[in-house]
Amino acid sequence: MITVSIVTYNTSLTELEKVLECLATEPVDVIYVVDNSSSRKIEEFLKSHDKVIYIPSANDGYGSGHNQAIRLAAERKSKYHVVLNSDIYWFKPVISVMSEYMDNHAEVGLSSPKMFYPDGRLQAVCKKVPSPFDLFARRFLPAKWIKRHNDRFTLRATGYDHRMNIPYLSGSFMFFRVSALLDVGFFDERFFMYPEDIDISRRMHKKYATMFLPEVEIIHAHNAASYKSMKMLWVHVSNLVKYFNKWGWFIDKDRREINRELIRRENLD
Repeated sequence: MITVSIVTYNTSLTELEKVLECLATEPVDVIYVVDNSSSRKIEEFLKSHDKVIYIPSANDGYGSGHNQAIRLAAERKSKYHVVLNSDIYWFKPVISVMSEYMDNHAEVGLSSPKMFYPDGRLQAVCKKVPSPFDLFARRFLPAKWIKRHNDRFTLRATGYDHRMNIPYLSGSFMFFRVSALLDVGFFDERFFMYPEDIDISRRMHKKYATMFLPEVEIIHAHNAASYKSMKMLWVHVSNLVKYFNKWGWFIDKDRREINRELIRRENLD
């Protein structure tokens, strides 16, 4: 069984329709739409969609919303669970290809596809476990000042052209083995939004392979809300603080060891 969850909050119905159309072509058994908004327009919209279970929810965050669906997926004995943003779509088989790969690689707990912006540019979604400088400089300093550093952080030198075991994969599309999630734990609900994907990726990476699969391609519109709203910027920064309070600001032995092994494995400088 393969289940999917999408967390919505005042989400565009056009956007949601697009990803649901993609899922309709894939071997998906149940799609949970967890609605964190107070409006019920999405509930009405979804009544005409097969395989969709609508879950009204308090707005307790991205990870919390997906956890509701993951718990239900586990109760159903789902083998794989896919965490999706609503602003995702694709043109060639994705879920079927990734499930076949996971069937043949029992050591993999999490996988993620190659992502592009709608204009065709590559989205650099493979990253090292971040230091405070990696994330705060990336958010607040001009891109041209830190381009070389950012390219190293996002592993640009790899070419994104081969399968890689990556410790930090994007939360916009995460293909999980449910048994691995039950082993390492679900999303940490202390994080309302943003660093929950870093946290769960690195926890999964410690016990399972977490694979980037370039043979599978999707489009991610990537709204980048914290660049457009002061409120979301505050949410972003405050949750990064919580993340580094959990794992360590400057002393993080696991970060150092994981990144050292990644650099060795990929023959990076």
